[in-house]
Amino acid sequence: MEAANSKKYRVKRIFDTISYRYDFLNHFLSLGIDHYWRSKAIQLSKMDDGTILLDVACGTGDFAISAAKSGVKKIFGADFSFNMLCLFNKKAGWMKGKTTQSVAEHLPFKDESFTNITVAFGVRNFYDILDGFKSFHRVLKQGGKATILEFRLPSNILIKKFYLLYFNKILPLLGRIISKDKEAYTYLPESVDEFDKKVDLVELLKLSGFKEVNKYSLSFGLVQVVIAEK
Repeated sequence: MEAANSKKYRVKRIFDTISYRYDFLNHFLSLGIDHYWRSKAIQLSKMDDGTILLDVACGTGDFAISAAKSGVKKIFGADFSFNMLCLFNKKAGWMKGKTTQSVAEHLPFKDESFTNITVAFGVRNFYDILDGFKSFHRVLKQGGKATILEFRLPSNILIKKFYLLYFNKILPLLGRIISKDKEAYTYLPESVDEFDKKVDLVELLKLSGFKEVNKYSLSFGLVQVVIAEK
């Protein structure tokens, strides 16, 4: 429990600190491809104007904003970083009053409140992924979907070598220079590497009660979209 709390508050400190540069760094360090990843994940989830969406680990709201552009009308957000939520509310005035400061493991919503949950590049920051997914399952309506967008290590050897070089050397350097936070962009490659080696998203989602789980690869296997149906 102590280790879980340590990770929870470490992650919160990092994202509170870099929040003011977060959007720029996301788009700059991904060469803008992150817009496509979110849009594709929403498309694969088959959301429409009847969707009731909760964006978990919503950060500054790019996933939720992308969903709104695709026609989703009812959107809510949850994140443990207060600074990130403040920026989200400034970017999208229509979200005011619809964001909640909370961790994924303890979502403060009634059972079966949402048709869809999204989380982009946030699952590896959960302090207990299984508990987080159980929380997802609880607040989703029957037939509801959880859509997870997350980095992964590509299987192609050449792409993997370039990816590791970029993630372990170039990204931390650029992130440190721009964000002025040494830990933040050292944590990112460390967390991705550890996540890829130790976490089986499909297995954990099924253990959480989801009956059907589908997995998709984007951008030569650099990113995965996992969609689980209750």
